[in-house]
Amino acid sequence: VQLQASGGGLVQAGGSLRLSCAASGRTFFTTYDMGWFRQAPGKEREFVAAISRSGGRTRHADSVKGRFTISRDNAKNTLYLQMNSLKPEDTAVYYCAAGSGGELYNSGTWYDFWGQGTLVTVSS
Repeated sequence: VQLQASGGGLVQAGGSLRLSCAASGRTFFTTYDMGWFRQAPGKEREFVAAISRSGGRTRHADSVKGRFTISRDNAKNTLYLQMNSLKPEDTAVYYCAAGSGGELYNSGTWYDFWGQGTLVTVSS
């Protein structure tokens, strides 16, 4: 599966953005649990959120809980990340990923396919 992330940009603190990740390829989108990760300059990649194949289960990192919401539209083969109340510390490149492990893993090692990343910059 190929993944294409989009929707990043520059936003002021307190603002909102919605990231999208379009999936394509021979394998059905619903074969994969999906996740969002991010990597800030000079920092390790970190887990943001994950969602099950049907969309019925989600998991969010504590740092974004209550502000970010992961969702998916299986009819459109698209994953989303709604980000509200953005903070400067949310500045990072955001990556979408697809995994077939069957759990909502918070480690990138469990994900098989990655998008190219989209930059989110939050100004104070």
